[in-house]
Amino acid sequence: MSDAIIWVIMIPLLGSLISLTWSRYASFIAITSNMLALAASIIIVRQVYQSGPFIHQLGSWQTGLGISLRADALSSILLVMSMSVISAATFYASTYFTDAVKRARFWPLWLMLVVALNALLLSGDLFNLYVTLELLGLSAIALTALSDNRAALQAAIRYLSIGLLGSLVFLAGVALVYTGYGTLDLATLSNVVQASPLSQVAFGLMTAGLLIKSALFPLHFWLPSAHASAPAPVSAALSALVVKVAVYILLRLWIDVFDPVLTPFSAMLLGMLGAIAVIWGSWQALQAQRLKLMAAYSTVAQIGYLFIFLPLIVALPDGPLKDAAYTALLLMALTHGFAKSAFFLSAGVIQQYCGHDRIAELGGTARALPLTIFVIALSGVALIGLPPSGSFLGKWHLISSSLHAGQWWWVPVIAAGSILATAYVFRILGHAFAPGEGVDQVLKWGREEIPALILALLATLILGFGSAGLWDFVSQHNGFPGG
Repeated sequence: MSDAIIWVIMIPLLGSLISLTWSRYASFIAITSNMLALAASIIIVRQVYQSGPFIHQLGSWQTGLGISLRADALSSILLVMSMSVISAATFYASTYFTDAVKRARFWPLWLMLVVALNALLLSGDLFNLYVTLELLGLSAIALTALSDNRAALQAAIRYLSIGLLGSLVFLAGVALVYTGYGTLDLATLSNVVQASPLSQVAFGLMTAGLLIKSALFPLHFWLPSAHASAPAPVSAALSALVVKVAVYILLRLWIDVFDPVLTPFSAMLLGMLGAIAVIWGSWQALQAQRLKLMAAYSTVAQIGYLFIFLPLIVALPDGPLKDAAYTALLLMALTHGFAKSAFFLSAGVIQQYCGHDRIAELGGTARALPLTIFVIALSGVALIGLPPSGSFLGKWHLISSSLHAGQWWWVPVIAAGSILATAYVFRILGHAFAPGEGVDQVLKWGREEIPALILALLATLILGFGSAGLWDFVSQHNGFPGG
């Protein structure tokens, strides 16, 4: 059954190559490839649940010499989330592009993005994390430029420049790790890393590179224009997945590998930057004049919440409280991934039928596009953190962890972020329900609306009511095999 860990990467890779040759059938190839990869990701979760974390060594090489793929609770759950978002966005994209040339360019790049995402989540060594992170960035940049307008091209160039900087800084840290320890295997490093000056410099460089990739304030300046200018399905993947995987790598390095190097001060510094991101991103989202730009700034804020968890995880003692904080972080990431992808796909529907996404001119869209506005409202519930969404439980445990760790100052930040999120969500709904032209015809159940509805329901209902099983799964099946 461990073959699924190979097929979840190979299936979209084969799909990407085949779609280059048979571009006429590229959308069918992409849908089929992603559904099969989703099935493979579910098999991986099932295996981790039944047997615990496992490592698959490619080519029968010894550990540390060849390419290793590893799966545990965190990576497998994020893999399922990734493939769920990608599958929904793929269905949406199958009717989104009307230009044949853009379609022919989109599908191979889209499937290569999937390859990079899946390989990154399952990579078991630092070098392959770097390679997949680079492949992911290049695919995302090319997809961003597909909008074929001046703003998109400028955003893609800015994204490329900052992405290359982040990659080079991360690679410098990887090189130092190899110089000091002679291996890049994560499982091996977790047992040998010591708090030496070399480790501290390497850790600092890799952290800096990943902070650029994750768009943490004040390194977020490239994100709003890229996410707002990209095609809607690409924006959904960028916001829900691409920035998240940088946080995923950072979490792996901080908690699993470089724990001896980690200091409370460094964790607190990132937590403070996360807190600023929550307030700044939420305020900018409230000021934004376009739906997609608002959603992009909201992503800056939501990423900030994830970084607030870091000083809490460091401060809390090993046991149920730390496990709860760790799982709440994952729950927040999952909820935001589903909710924000649903929001971007809905913004794409509005842009398609109204010809724009200007918030002040959304009057009449609640009548003309009722399901789309309903999805935006559901996504808003998750972004605010209202019950029964997964983010309600995530924020509840974030507040609880803050108080248990004696770091009460995060509580007003969380409250302020939720209030600002309420304001920008209701600003959208207020304009949507106002009288206006909207669109010429009423669209009750458009095919392009269904993927966003499914994602929004996952964020608000499934994660909210199904979080108990997630708690047990993560606490029992996370980490390195045998660790």
